[in-house]
Amino acid sequence: METSTDGAGPSSVPAVPPGSLSPSRASDFMQCPLLYRFRVIDKLPEKPSEAATRGTLVHAVLERLFDAPAGERTAPRARSLVPGQWDRLRESRPEVGELFADDPGGERLARWLGEAELLVERWFTLEDPARLEPAERELFVEARLESGLTLRGIIDRVDVAATGEVRIVDYKTGKAPRPEYAEGALFQMKFYALVVWRLKGVLPRRLQLVYLGSGDVVTYDPVLADLERVERKLLALWEAIELATRTGDWRPRPTKLCGWCDHQAVCPEFGGTPPPYPLPVGAPESSVGEQGRMGAD
Repeated sequence: METSTDGAGPSSVPAVPPGSLSPSRASDFMQCPLLYRFRVIDKLPEKPSEAATRGTLVHAVLERLFDAPAGERTAPRARSLVPGQWDRLRESRPEVGELFADDPGGERLARWLGEAELLVERWFTLEDPARLEPAERELFVEARLESGLTLRGIIDRVDVAATGEVRIVDYKTGKAPRPEYAEGALFQMKFYALVVWRLKGVLPRRLQLVYLGSGDVVTYDPVLADLERVERKLLALWEAIELATRTGDWRPRPTKLCGWCDHQAVCPEFGGTPPPYPLPVGAPESSVGEQGRMGAD
Protein backbone atom coordinates (compact mmCIF):
# COMPACT_ATOMS: atom_id res chain seq x y z
CA MET A 1 0.00 0.00 0.00
CA GLU A 2 1.49 3.25 -1.02
CA THR A 3 1.07 6.19 1.34
CA SER A 4 1.39 9.84 0.51
CA THR A 5 1.00 13.23 2.07
CA ASP A 6 -0.36 14.66 -1.17
CA GLY A 7 -3.65 16.37 -0.44
CA ALA A 8 -3.23 16.32 3.32
CA GLY A 9 -3.65 20.06 3.55
CA PRO A 10 -2.91 23.38 1.86
CA SER A 11 0.72 23.83 0.96
CA SER A 12 2.74 26.34 2.95
CA VAL A 13 5.22 26.78 0.07
CA PRO A 14 4.65 28.12 -3.44
CA ALA A 15 3.35 25.63 -5.97
CA VAL A 16 6.02 23.92 -8.06
CA PRO A 17 5.68 21.75 -11.15
CA PRO A 18 5.56 18.02 -10.37
CA GLY A 19 8.96 16.36 -10.62
CA SER A 20 8.28 12.70 -9.94
CA LEU A 21 5.64 10.04 -10.33
CA SER A 22 4.30 7.47 -7.89
CA PRO A 23 1.78 4.69 -8.57
CA SER A 24 -1.07 6.53 -6.86
CA ARG A 25 -0.39 9.82 -8.60
CA ALA A 26 -0.12 8.03 -11.96
CA SER A 27 -3.48 6.40 -11.24
CA ASP A 28 -4.93 9.79 -10.28
CA PHE A 29 -4.00 11.30 -13.64
CA MET A 30 -5.29 8.34 -15.59
CA GLN A 31 -8.54 8.49 -13.63
CA CYS A 32 -8.96 12.27 -13.87
CA PRO A 33 -6.32 14.88 -14.78
CA LEU A 34 -8.13 17.52 -12.72
CA LEU A 35 -7.97 15.30 -9.64
CA TYR A 36 -4.21 15.02 -10.16
CA ARG A 37 -3.96 18.81 -10.29
CA PHE A 38 -6.01 19.27 -7.11
CA ARG A 39 -3.82 16.81 -5.21
CA VAL A 40 -0.34 17.49 -6.57
CA ILE A 41 -0.31 21.16 -7.59
CA ASP A 42 -3.08 22.82 -5.57
CA LYS A 43 -2.64 20.42 -2.62
CA LEU A 44 -6.29 20.81 -1.66
CA PRO A 45 -7.19 19.25 1.68
CA GLU A 46 -9.08 15.96 1.75
CA LYS A 47 -11.01 14.47 4.64
CA PRO A 48 -9.69 11.16 5.97
CA SER A 49 -11.92 8.19 5.22
CA GLU A 50 -12.63 5.23 7.46
CA ALA A 51 -11.62 2.75 4.75
CA ALA A 52 -8.27 4.38 3.92
CA THR A 53 -7.42 4.95 7.58
CA ARG A 54 -8.27 1.33 8.40
CA GLY A 55 -5.92 0.30 5.61
CA THR A 56 -3.12 2.41 7.07
CA LEU A 57 -3.74 0.90 10.50
CA VAL A 58 -3.72 -2.69 9.24
CA HIS A 59 -0.52 -2.10 7.29
CA ALA A 60 1.16 -0.72 10.39
CA VAL A 61 0.16 -3.79 12.40
CA LEU A 62 1.45 -6.23 9.77
CA GLU A 63 4.73 -4.35 9.53
CA ARG A 64 5.24 -4.26 13.30
CA LEU A 65 4.42 -7.93 13.75
CA PHE A 66 7.72 -8.85 12.08
CA ASP A 67 9.58 -7.13 14.92
CA ALA A 68 8.70 -10.20 17.03
CA PRO A 69 10.59 -13.51 16.79
CA ALA A 70 9.09 -15.95 14.29
CA GLY A 71 7.48 -18.13 16.94
CA GLU A 72 5.63 -15.16 18.44
CA ARG A 73 4.04 -13.97 15.20
CA THR A 74 0.57 -15.22 16.05
CA ALA A 75 -2.92 -13.97 15.29
CA PRO A 76 -3.64 -13.04 18.95
CA ARG A 77 -0.44 -11.02 19.10
CA ALA A 78 -1.28 -9.26 15.83
CA ARG A 79 -4.76 -8.37 17.10
CA SER A 80 -3.26 -7.05 20.32
CA LEU A 81 -1.17 -4.59 18.31
CA VAL A 82 -4.22 -2.84 16.83
CA PRO A 83 -5.06 -0.47 19.76
CA GLY A 84 -1.48 0.68 20.19
CA GLN A 85 -0.97 1.27 16.47
CA TRP A 86 -4.24 3.24 16.39
CA ASP A 87 -2.90 5.47 19.18
CA ARG A 88 0.33 5.99 17.23
CA LEU A 89 -1.60 6.82 14.08
CA ARG A 90 -3.66 9.45 15.88
CA GLU A 91 -0.49 10.99 17.29
CA SER A 92 1.20 11.22 13.90
CA ARG A 93 -1.95 12.23 12.00
CA PRO A 94 -4.32 14.05 14.37
CA GLU A 95 -6.83 14.62 11.55
CA VAL A 96 -7.90 10.96 11.63
CA GLY A 97 -9.44 11.61 15.03
CA GLU A 98 -12.14 13.58 13.19
CA LEU A 99 -13.51 10.29 11.89
CA PHE A 100 -15.09 9.53 15.24
CA ALA A 101 -15.75 13.04 16.54
CA ASP A 102 -19.50 12.33 16.49
CA ASP A 103 -19.11 9.02 18.35
CA PRO A 104 -18.93 10.08 22.02
CA GLY A 105 -19.86 6.63 23.28
CA GLY A 106 -17.17 4.97 21.20
CA GLU A 107 -19.48 2.33 19.71
CA ARG A 108 -18.61 3.12 16.10
CA LEU A 109 -14.90 3.29 16.90
CA ALA A 110 -15.06 -0.09 18.65
CA ARG A 111 -16.78 -1.62 15.65
CA TRP A 112 -14.22 -0.07 13.28
CA LEU A 113 -11.30 -1.36 15.34
CA GLY A 114 -12.95 -4.78 15.41
CA GLU A 115 -13.11 -4.76 11.60
CA ALA A 116 -9.38 -3.95 11.51
CA GLU A 117 -8.68 -6.87 13.85
CA LEU A 118 -10.64 -9.23 11.60
CA LEU A 119 -8.63 -8.14 8.58
CA VAL A 120 -5.39 -8.72 10.48
CA GLU A 121 -6.59 -12.14 11.58
CA ARG A 122 -7.58 -13.11 8.05
CA TRP A 123 -4.00 -12.57 6.92
CA PHE A 124 -2.99 -15.68 8.87
CA THR A 125 -5.23 -17.80 6.60
CA LEU A 126 -3.32 -16.50 3.56
CA GLU A 127 0.31 -16.38 4.69
CA ASP A 128 2.31 -17.77 7.61
CA PRO A 129 4.45 -14.97 9.06
CA ALA A 130 6.35 -17.49 11.19
CA ARG A 131 7.88 -18.79 7.95
CA LEU A 132 8.65 -15.38 6.48
CA GLU A 133 11.69 -13.19 7.05
CA PRO A 134 11.16 -10.10 4.89
CA ALA A 135 14.26 -8.50 3.45
CA GLU A 136 12.48 -5.13 3.57
CA ARG A 137 9.29 -3.68 5.00
CA GLU A 138 7.72 -0.38 3.96
CA LEU A 139 10.64 0.12 1.59
CA PHE A 140 10.93 3.51 -0.10
CA VAL A 141 12.28 3.10 -3.62
CA GLU A 142 13.24 5.75 -6.14
CA ALA A 143 14.81 5.50 -9.58
CA ARG A 144 15.60 8.12 -12.21
CA LEU A 145 15.02 6.96 -15.77
CA GLU A 146 17.23 7.94 -18.68
CA SER A 147 14.48 10.34 -19.79
CA GLY A 148 14.90 12.27 -16.53
CA LEU A 149 11.61 11.07 -15.03
CA THR A 150 11.89 10.02 -11.37
CA LEU A 151 9.72 7.13 -10.22
CA ARG A 152 9.15 6.55 -6.52
CA GLY A 153 6.95 4.61 -4.16
CA ILE A 154 6.73 2.56 -0.97
CA ILE A 155 6.67 -1.25 -1.19
CA ASP A 156 4.87 -3.05 1.64
CA ARG A 157 7.19 -6.07 1.73
CA VAL A 158 10.13 -7.48 -0.19
CA ASP A 159 11.00 -11.16 0.21
CA VAL A 160 14.31 -12.52 -1.07
CA ALA A 161 14.73 -16.28 -1.46
CA ALA A 162 17.98 -18.08 -0.67
CA THR A 163 18.50 -18.32 -4.43
CA GLY A 164 18.27 -14.53 -4.72
CA GLU A 165 14.84 -14.40 -6.34
CA VAL A 166 12.80 -11.35 -5.32
CA ARG A 167 9.10 -11.25 -4.48
CA ILE A 168 7.25 -7.95 -4.09
CA VAL A 169 4.21 -8.14 -1.81
CA ASP A 170 1.42 -5.62 -1.35
CA TYR A 171 -1.40 -5.83 1.19
CA LYS A 172 -4.88 -4.68 0.19
CA THR A 173 -7.62 -4.32 2.80
CA GLY A 174 -10.35 -4.35 0.16
CA LYS A 175 -11.66 -7.20 -1.96
CA ALA A 176 -9.96 -8.66 -5.02
CA PRO A 177 -11.24 -7.03 -8.22
CA ARG A 178 -13.19 -8.89 -10.87
CA PRO A 179 -11.04 -10.41 -13.64
CA GLU A 180 -11.81 -7.58 -16.08
CA TYR A 181 -10.23 -5.12 -13.62
CA ALA A 182 -7.26 -7.27 -12.65
CA GLU A 183 -4.83 -5.47 -14.96
CA GLY A 184 -5.51 -2.15 -13.28
CA ALA A 185 -4.77 -3.69 -9.90
CA LEU A 186 -1.46 -5.06 -11.18
CA PHE A 187 -0.35 -1.68 -12.52
CA GLN A 188 1.00 -0.59 -9.14
CA MET A 189 2.96 -3.83 -8.78
CA LYS A 190 4.48 -3.57 -12.25
CA PHE A 191 5.42 0.02 -11.41
CA TYR A 192 7.33 -1.21 -8.34
CA ALA A 193 8.93 -4.00 -10.34
CA LEU A 194 10.11 -1.46 -12.92
CA VAL A 195 11.67 0.72 -10.20
CA VAL A 196 13.46 -2.28 -8.65
CA TRP A 197 14.70 -3.37 -12.06
CA ARG A 198 16.02 0.09 -12.94
CA LEU A 199 17.46 0.59 -9.47
CA LYS A 200 19.04 -2.80 -8.82
CA GLY A 201 19.13 -4.46 -12.23
CA VAL A 202 17.01 -7.26 -10.78
CA LEU A 203 13.81 -8.52 -12.41
CA PRO A 204 11.45 -9.51 -9.55
CA ARG A 205 10.44 -13.15 -9.82
CA ARG A 206 6.91 -12.64 -8.48
CA LEU A 207 4.42 -9.87 -7.74
CA GLN A 208 1.90 -10.75 -5.04
CA LEU A 209 -1.27 -8.95 -3.99
CA VAL A 210 -2.81 -10.09 -0.70
CA TYR A 211 -6.49 -9.08 -0.49
CA LEU A 212 -7.49 -9.18 3.15
CA GLY A 213 -11.03 -8.06 2.42
CA SER A 214 -11.91 -11.15 0.41
CA GLY A 215 -9.18 -13.59 1.44
CA ASP A 216 -7.59 -13.83 -2.01
CA VAL A 217 -3.96 -13.92 -3.07
CA VAL A 218 -3.22 -12.81 -6.63
CA THR A 219 0.23 -13.48 -8.09
CA TYR A 220 1.88 -12.46 -11.33
CA ASP A 221 5.32 -13.38 -12.62
CA PRO A 222 6.58 -10.49 -14.76
CA VAL A 223 8.84 -10.72 -17.77
CA LEU A 224 11.11 -8.00 -19.05
CA ALA A 225 8.68 -7.07 -21.82
CA ASP A 226 6.06 -6.24 -19.15
CA LEU A 227 8.32 -3.71 -17.50
CA GLU A 228 9.35 -2.18 -20.81
CA ARG A 229 5.68 -1.67 -21.69
CA VAL A 230 5.01 -0.07 -18.32
CA GLU A 231 7.99 2.24 -18.77
CA ARG A 232 6.72 3.37 -22.19
CA LYS A 233 3.28 3.96 -20.72
CA LEU A 234 4.69 6.01 -17.85
CA LEU A 235 6.82 8.12 -20.20
CA ALA A 236 3.75 8.90 -22.33
CA LEU A 237 1.80 9.66 -19.18
CA TRP A 238 4.53 12.01 -17.97
CA GLU A 239 4.50 13.86 -21.29
CA ALA A 240 0.77 14.40 -20.83
CA ILE A 241 1.31 15.65 -17.27
CA GLU A 242 4.05 18.04 -18.39
CA LEU A 243 1.80 19.39 -21.15
CA ALA A 244 -1.08 19.96 -18.72
CA THR A 245 1.32 21.62 -16.28
CA ARG A 246 2.56 24.07 -18.91
CA THR A 247 -0.84 24.91 -20.38
CA GLY A 248 -2.95 24.73 -17.24
CA ASP A 249 -5.36 22.49 -19.15
CA TRP A 250 -6.44 19.92 -16.56
CA ARG A 251 -9.64 18.39 -17.85
CA PRO A 252 -12.03 16.55 -15.55
CA ARG A 253 -12.95 13.04 -16.57
CA PRO A 254 -16.28 12.14 -14.97
CA THR A 255 -16.76 8.53 -13.89
CA LYS A 256 -18.64 6.66 -11.18
CA LEU A 257 -15.69 7.43 -8.89
CA CYS A 258 -16.71 11.11 -8.83
CA GLY A 259 -19.15 10.27 -6.05
CA TRP A 260 -16.19 9.59 -3.75
CA CYS A 261 -14.27 12.76 -4.62
CA ASP A 262 -13.76 15.47 -1.98
CA HIS A 263 -13.40 18.19 -4.62
CA GLN A 264 -16.86 18.37 -6.19
CA ALA A 265 -17.32 21.93 -4.90
CA VAL A 266 -14.47 23.17 -7.13
CA CYS A 267 -15.04 20.81 -10.06
CA PRO A 268 -16.66 22.17 -13.27
CA GLU A 269 -18.55 18.89 -13.70
CA PHE A 270 -20.50 19.78 -10.55
CA GLY A 271 -20.87 23.49 -11.22
CA GLY A 272 -17.76 24.49 -9.30
CA THR A 273 -14.78 26.64 -10.25
CA PRO A 274 -11.22 25.44 -9.64
CA PRO A 275 -8.94 27.75 -7.65
CA PRO A 276 -6.68 30.08 -9.66
CA TYR A 277 -3.94 28.10 -11.34
CA PRO A 278 -0.78 28.72 -9.28
CA LEU A 279 1.77 28.06 -12.03
CA PRO A 280 2.77 30.09 -15.13
CA VAL A 281 0.81 29.13 -18.24
CA GLY A 282 2.43 28.72 -21.66
CA ALA A 283 1.11 27.96 -25.11
CA PRO A 284 0.13 24.35 -25.89
CA GLU A 285 2.42 22.26 -28.07
CA SER A 286 0.75 20.46 -30.93
CA SER A 287 3.54 17.88 -31.12
CA VAL A 288 2.29 16.16 -27.97
CA GLY A 289 -0.81 14.02 -28.09
CA GLU A 290 -4.06 14.92 -26.41
CA GLN A 291 -3.37 15.24 -22.70
CA GLY A 292 -4.68 12.61 -20.40
CA ARG A 293 -5.21 9.98 -23.13
CA MET A 294 -3.29 6.83 -22.50
CA GLY A 295 -2.96 3.72 -24.60
CA ALA A 296 -3.28 0.18 -23.35
CA ASP A 297 -0.62 -1.19 -21.03
